[in-house]
Amino acid sequence: MAIRRDDLGSLLTQRGVSAGALAEVRKSADKAGSSFLEAAQKSEVSQLALTRGLAAQTGLPLLEDVDHDRIDIALVRRVEMRIAREQGVLPMWEEAGRVVAGIASHNGLAAVDDLRVIFGKPVDVRLVPADVLREAINKAFDKAARSASAVMSEIEDEDKQIDGDLSLEDQDILDDPNQAPIIRFVNTLLTQAIKDRASDIHIEPFEKELAVRFRIDGVLYEIVKPPPRLQASIVSRIKIMSGLNIAEKRIPQDGRIRIRMAGREVDLRVSTLPVRHGERVVMRILEKGKVFSLDSVGMSQENLAHFRSYITRPHGIILVTGPTGSGKTTTLYSGLAEINAPDLNILTIEDPIEYELRGIGQTQVNPKIDLTFASALRAHLRQDPDVILVGEIRDRETADNAVQASLTGHLVFSTLHTNDSAGAFPRLTEMGVEPFLVASSLLMVLAQRLVRRLCPDCREAYTPLDGELADVGLTRADVAGREVYRAHGCESCLKTGYRGRTGIYEVLVVEDAIKEAVMAGKDGGTIKKIAVASGMKTLRDDGIRKVFEGQTSLEEVMRVTQEDSQ
Repeated sequence: MAIRRDDLGSLLTQRGVSAGALAEVRKSADKAGSSFLEAAQKSEVSQLALTRGLAAQTGLPLLEDVDHDRIDIALVRRVEMRIAREQGVLPMWEEAGRVVAGIASHNGLAAVDDLRVIFGKPVDVRLVPADVLREAINKAFDKAARSASAVMSEIEDEDKQIDGDLSLEDQDILDDPNQAPIIRFVNTLLTQAIKDRASDIHIEPFEKELAVRFRIDGVLYEIVKPPPRLQASIVSRIKIMSGLNIAEKRIPQDGRIRIRMAGREVDLRVSTLPVRHGERVVMRILEKGKVFSLDSVGMSQENLAHFRSYITRPHGIILVTGPTGSGKTTTLYSGLAEINAPDLNILTIEDPIEYELRGIGQTQVNPKIDLTFASALRAHLRQDPDVILVGEIRDRETADNAVQASLTGHLVFSTLHTNDSAGAFPRLTEMGVEPFLVASSLLMVLAQRLVRRLCPDCREAYTPLDGELADVGLTRADVAGREVYRAHGCESCLKTGYRGRTGIYEVLVVEDAIKEAVMAGKDGGTIKKIAVASGMKTLRDDGIRKVFEGQTSLEEVMRVTQEDSQ
């Protein structure tokens, strides 16, 4: 293909790119010692304008957008992702016995010759804007990643030694289709978990089997059962990836894995535990760059207004209660993200630090060196804080320190493990905090649970039975004229009927009547009745609101609020 002599800069000027932008590109190219084209592809210059200019310069046909559904995954699987990215080339589909490939510039023509050899067919090229091609490559290789069970079947069919190279390479886990079998299996397991929106991966050895389960939307599902003989190799691979001691199998170990998948950065928190038939592994998946916002946690407008008004108070304690995995950390992080500003000094004490919050000082507790919640809180008070997040109040010392911090002009966020909001008051007094201090320091207690969202693609409207309504405290009159939906199941929700989760909340504002009940030593049940009489909506009330909004089902609300006696 002959390249025309037209200057690319002139062609870009004809297509609306300013002289100032072109000057910046030339400056960047000189500084980096790269070509004008390479600098332009990394600049703010419109990639579409750049590709149109290249098409005019080279005479190559232009494809401004890529139909991702049309891409032939069988073609994609025969090329390494690393090559596709580095060379800027992607085999897309076949037309009339010829493979059509996208390239980001004429520099990709050299890789096209390799495609002709790989496929044994003529290859036609299309110039594709660099950003469009990059997205197409990521999505195509993401789709091409096979399931863990398929890879395990291949490993068994290969009938080869699996004690191959278990070293960790700094590469995207979708890159190389020809890795050692165990490396390929573990990478595919991680890939499938991320694609399936799993929050945890469980690898569990038993006497005669090895089970792998994913926790998706709070529920565990069995994914694959590798042969038990592979257990040691799989665990060793995971230990190497997470920097753990592969020779030590007698004690629990904790580590972390940082991986890239189709351009996304993901952290995995790894925990190993010795059990009777080997080592059990659980990996928590934490996506980096997660954005926290109170608008997305699922609070009603009324609860959201209450919460927002109290997180801007100058001092006091705001507690979030609920069992492990109920979304407490997300709610607290979202609150901190909302009030985070240059004029506030916000510090946190966590165990462990799950997400990094920009502009906020985060401390990891370490009991081995006596850095506990209580000792870290004492140290934080000497750091001139405005707001302190204490990951959890577990003992009297931490509770006392949190109360004193709130009484000396600090806003304190923390969590407690109680069934509902009212249970926080007797829990603190049982720890040894004086009732009058509890009453004077607490501003608000928020209880929460996570319910699964109905899949919008397959949910179905139905008429609930009288027994279902009675279970959640409703009558036939309560649902008259309202749509109630239940789960069905389709491909997009992995046949579960649910896709994603949202929070249900119980917000107890500590008003005068509540303070009097606390100081009088009333139990949690009495305090809850006072709060409900004052207008508080219970967890079940909030869940039913989401049922009537079509977000979840009666069955799901009943599952997560069984202890709520209304």
